[in-house]
Amino acid sequence: MTQEEFKYLFEMHFAAIRNYVFYRSGNTEVATDIAQETFLKVWEKQQTVQPESVKGLLYKIAGDLFISYYRKEKRSFHFFNHFVFDENGQTPEDLFAFEQLKGNYKRALEKLPEKQRTVFLMSRAENLKYKEIAEILGISVKAVEKRMKYALKYLRTFLNHE
Repeated sequence: MTQEEFKYLFEMHFAAIRNYVFYRSGNTEVATDIAQETFLKVWEKQQTVQPESVKGLLYKIAGDLFISYYRKEKRSFHFFNHFVFDENGQTPEDLFAFEQLKGNYKRALEKLPEKQRTVFLMSRAENLKYKEIAEILGISVKAVEKRMKYALKYLRTFLNHE
């Protein structure tokens, strides 16, 4: 692989790999580090990468690196740490209710199984179609639909009881 090919590969896929890891980790620094390490591994191997399979390879490497990281760190998911609420015209009760909802949503996402959380965030935060999610994760569209169904059911149940 030439430097130009690697640069092109990096520019085309870095943001998507970083977002994928962010959805799994909830930490932008970790996501960036793992995404960089993913590309470093591809560069170190210096193998010829087939254009049609490169995306899957990158997601597989990033997923494996995240699992290794997760097992070492066992950190919780912090999706809403940087979410900003428009406070103009809101009553203190509205702000309090929003903070409660935000905390409940965060706890719900933390308790959601990783596979369901990943599919949910890829769909809702990244606006990916089920087919795209299935390709990225290497699973069937039906599996994506099932994970999303259970994620939504869990979130509804959790948020209604909080």
